[in-house]
Amino acid sequence: MFAFIIRRAIQAIMVMIIISLIGFLVQQSLGDPIRDMVGISVSLEERDILRTKMGLNDPQLVQFFRFIKNAAQGDLGISYFHNKPALDVIFKKAPATIELVFITLVLILLITFPIGIHTAIYPDTKFAKYVLGFSTIGVAIPVFLTAIALIYVFSVELQWLPSYGRGKTVNLWGWETGLLTWDGLKHLVLPSISLTSLFLPLYIRLIRSEMMEVLETEYIKFAWAKGLKKHRVWLIHALKNTLLPIITVFGVEFGMLFAFTILTEKVFQWQGMGFMFLEAVERADTALLVAYLVVVGMMFVVINTIVDITYGVINPTVRIAGTK
Repeated sequence: MFAFIIRRAIQAIMVMIIISLIGFLVQQSLGDPIRDMVGISVSLEERDILRTKMGLNDPQLVQFFRFIKNAAQGDLGISYFHNKPALDVIFKKAPATIELVFITLVLILLITFPIGIHTAIYPDTKFAKYVLGFSTIGVAIPVFLTAIALIYVFSVELQWLPSYGRGKTVNLWGWETGLLTWDGLKHLVLPSISLTSLFLPLYIRLIRSEMMEVLETEYIKFAWAKGLKKHRVWLIHALKNTLLPIITVFGVEFGMLFAFTILTEKVFQWQGMGFMFLEAVERADTALLVAYLVVVGMMFVVINTIVDITYGVINPTVRIAGTK
């Protein structure tokens, strides 16, 4: 198991180096940082002196290794617009996105597992057919359309819930959270439902199909022959083996949640990392764009590494296959 974890860690480091290379190339190709910093009033000679001082006239390879070294120390450059370290800007916006993703994950787990398991056990009921039809339609509906529809119904027509912003937040040990205020929770409802709707159809269909396949296997038939109670067969024997492919997909989709928050945050004016990213694009803040790319890439790598290790713990054959 230790060797398996070491291999996955080495692979994660290699992927992060590639992501850093992409971020470096993006930074090199998106305009002149000196021009963005000083404007057009500074002479060419002064700009060249500043470029030399900042190491921008060094060979590309030297600049890349300097970029890697600084990134390893938590320095991903200075945001031109905010005039702050890019990581500080991202960390300030991160609580809003993390809370939105957390609530979305809770809703996904609470809704998809019961419905997916029920429709797999009773596939011929009207409820199962309605769920299957809904999930087929739901896959094709974009998240921004769902968000607009929710705003129209619950904010404009019914006026039950706010349509934009985070609402009131409180500072909890340096973390600005809206989960501890009633106003913050009300502002969180529509964005989280909107983001959840994007993943519900996928997980319901996935859990249903995997569960139905497992229920037809020989060891499940043997469990029935032993006279085990039905809930033990369904929730212990069948569900455990259903989890393996679901964990894999869950790891990938969990990382994608942070990417899809961009559209959701834009529609609801949710002041998180996705909204910050769109503002950085509009302002051509290359340092902040590259920092966002590296941070989100690192989140993908860390999440997928954890999923790989978890998969290896649950299914030892993965570790054995990896040694060949």
